[in-house]
Amino acid sequence: MSLPVIVVFSRIPRLGVGKRRLARTVGDRAAWRLSRIMLSGLLREMRRLRGVVRHLAVTPDHHARLATPGFIRTGQGRGDLGARMLRVFRRHPRRPVIIIGSDIPGITAADLRGTLRRLRGAQAVFGPATDGGYWLIGLAGRRPAAPFRDVRWSSPHALADTLRNFPRHRVALLRPLTDLDDAESLGVHARPAASRAIRQAPARRIS
Repeated sequence: MSLPVIVVFSRIPRLGVGKRRLARTVGDRAAWRLSRIMLSGLLREMRRLRGVVRHLAVTPDHHARLATPGFIRTGQGRGDLGARMLRVFRRHPRRPVIIIGSDIPGITAADLRGTLRRLRGAQAVFGPATDGGYWLIGLAGRRPAAPFRDVRWSSPHALADTLRNFPRHRVALLRPLTDLDDAESLGVHARPAASRAIRQAPARRIS
């Protein structure tokens, strides 16, 4: 049987790029450091898994050349989030495939093992995010033709919109987690290491 595929979707952390809402409060350097901590922590958790194929799908695409031992690196390509994820699922039509976002500091190897177990009975698994989106999607071999049709990305409706495309599929939900996008979510949900990254960086407001 083909091994399951687990893909991390990530924007490569770059100083002054990404995490703008957080950077407006804590500064570019702290936001950049936090992005690096979250990505490296997730890759470390994934390296604990056995019997899977690990991918890192990055944007911008030219960063696919970065060294990440143990991962197959690719660019995400063009299009909205749904178009980019659909390409990944179509590359692996018969394998279980899991896609994870990189902005959730609480994801563990146990979450991913649990997803793989659930995909033995369910055809789709979602990790709900508290903002209405989702931090993980896993699909087995039987999938809708258009799983991301009419999804309002970056909105409180993203998960509900996606679920409407799975009317005749067995769907399982994981625990809800919080996308770490601003200072408030950092203070409530971040791991201690991430909080230290913010405290150690100059608290410089960006105009």
